[in-house]
Amino acid sequence: MAILKTAPDAVTAQEDAVTARDVVAADLEDFRRPLLAYCYRMLGSHHEAEDAVQETMIRAWRGLARLDGRAGLRAWLYKIATNVCLDALGDRRGRALPMDLTAAGDARDALGPALADSTWVRPIPTQLVGGDDPLERAVSNEWIRLAFVAALQVLLPRQRAVLILRDVLCWRAAEVASLLDTSVDAVNSTLRRARAALAQARGGDTAPLGGEAVDPALLARYVDAFVRFDVDGIVAMLRQDAVVSMPPYAFWLRGRDVFGDFLRRGEVRCRYTHGVVTGANGVSAVAMYDPTGAPGALHVLEWHEGWIAALYVFLDPALVPPFTP
Repeated sequence: MAILKTAPDAVTAQEDAVTARDVVAADLEDFRRPLLAYCYRMLGSHHEAEDAVQETMIRAWRGLARLDGRAGLRAWLYKIATNVCLDALGDRRGRALPMDLTAAGDARDALGPALADSTWVRPIPTQLVGGDDPLERAVSNEWIRLAFVAALQVLLPRQRAVLILRDVLCWRAAEVASLLDTSVDAVNSTLRRARAALAQARGGDTAPLGGEAVDPALLARYVDAFVRFDVDGIVAMLRQDAVVSMPPYAFWLRGRDVFGDFLRRGEVRCRYTHGVVTGANGVSAVAMYDPTGAPGALHVLEWHEGWIAALYVFLDPALVPPFTP
């Protein structure tokens, strides 16, 4: 019986093909974090962004034969990710924060009904989207704030993609035109409209961005005040004109004194036994736990000159686990 042998050249070719796929697979993984940040800005939801990145990776792996060299990998991946996000967005309304939906409430107002998860911009762990390089991380954090992501949601999906690619990721107009299969003139026109719409959307947001470093002692003091439900201690850490919101309710307050009155009235009784300091959207956050040890809420804090300027209290226990070990 004849024994079939594989020619040395064929073996070498097979080994080279396997090695090339391993290299490309590693390259794909290197893009997972920046793609997650991109998809999150597009979709406004951590979980939806994770799904979009996973779908992007699947499509990319299946279509490797169409990739024209590793040099074009970045543009190719972002093109796939953009199409995935545009398909996911369709004609649906963008996600929002409570301040985008209604006027500031009064301390005597009720929370009202909880709105669907799809209504809200959802936070994302900073560690998942921040770069390894300190400068890259600082830039990424600056453009991942909750208020900025919410403002992006008012843009049409293609406007959103153009603005993120041009102004956040600093792509050239020609690169964006190639990605979207359009002209440079069309990209520039879309960018002008997107910038104008974004400026209008952010016009009513006077709270400064909270990207400054925060003394760990301040965060420990914040956690302690909430665990003891020391209203005076909580209020004392807020800026005079602080903004406080509580998704999934379309209810928010402006002013620390108003928030203090609201807490004393007892509409929301915060029963936490401990909190774990973490990071969300480039700023400090605290995962709060109830007396049973179960997650209670996620507090996202934006600081300005040592004061809390904006406090987002996400009253959804399901949001907490990704933010803690």
